[in-house]
Amino acid sequence: MGGGGSALRVCADHRGGINWLSLSPDGQRLLTGSEDGTARLWSTADGQCCALLQGHESYVTFCQLEDEAAFTCSADCTIRRWDVLTGQCLQVYRGHTSIVNRSAWLGAWAEGRCPGSFRGHPNCPSSAPWDLPASLARGGGCGRWPMAAATSAAGHTGAVLVLVPSTPSHHGFTGSTASFTIGEALAVFPGGHQGSVICLELVNRLVYSGSADRTVKCWLADTGECVRTFTAHRRNVSALKYHAGTLFTGSGDACARAFDAQSGELRRVFRGHTFIINCIQVHGQVLYTASHDGALRLWDVRGLRGAPRPPPPTRSLSRLFSNKVGCAAAPLQPA
Repeated sequence: MGGGGSALRVCADHRGGINWLSLSPDGQRLLTGSEDGTARLWSTADGQCCALLQGHESYVTFCQLEDEAAFTCSADCTIRRWDVLTGQCLQVYRGHTSIVNRSAWLGAWAEGRCPGSFRGHPNCPSSAPWDLPASLARGGGCGRWPMAAATSAAGHTGAVLVLVPSTPSHHGFTGSTASFTIGEALAVFPGGHQGSVICLELVNRLVYSGSADRTVKCWLADTGECVRTFTAHRRNVSALKYHAGTLFTGSGDACARAFDAQSGELRRVFRGHTFIINCIQVHGQVLYTASHDGALRLWDVRGLRGAPRPPPPTRSLSRLFSNKVGCAAAPLQPA
């Protein structure tokens, strides 16, 4: 069980760790944002870098790729919009007075104007979904919340690291560094992780949570019942992606793994990175992993057979609102 996966390509153009990885809606391009202050566009057809996006004065924290434009957030307190064909910066959005961790794209922002400011957090927000304007309090636990306009969902006693909204049900799923103790949560996911919840993946009515306790847990979204636990990680679970019956994970042990989502069986281990894997994406028969070692790696995932793939959600949101937390103190050597 858990044989090794073969790398198709290693892209080591960045001169710093890769903090975020975004796949375009049509699946033809990837966008990476890095500690080196740049973002790069990649072709999924051949794995070649097709554009270098330069202009930020500090590291890139987040990036989002749309059909005709790319967006990047940075520690230089700005957001930039880029032309995906030429790599030219089309717009610089200013107004923040500190690091921009995440952003979501609305029509007014595309026009270059700020339609309003949302205030109330005593500390920096880490997630911001566009269609569910809610405020999450700083306070590992998981929970399900009603997400009505102009509301505040308080109940975590530790920092809220990740938020994944469910658009059809108008609920938000959160992961935190501590368990729930108070609040108006619709469902609390108790007795689960023994460490911070770092990343979430919502697939139909199942919620997958990755934690600093080195496990992934599968929960029934409606009841909060834990139905499956995925083990084998040697350090924290930092990234999740569900694809065609397979659950892919990235870890602080510098490995990516493929599990049968239904049985929990470990199918494959992908070794080669030397530091924590911050982001993963899957397109076709290729797995993309982005690491703090500065490399983007492409892996062959043919031959992974899992449960039949359920109908996809309206839009995959885990790639937007997971907050990656590293735990490796020093680069690891490939196994």
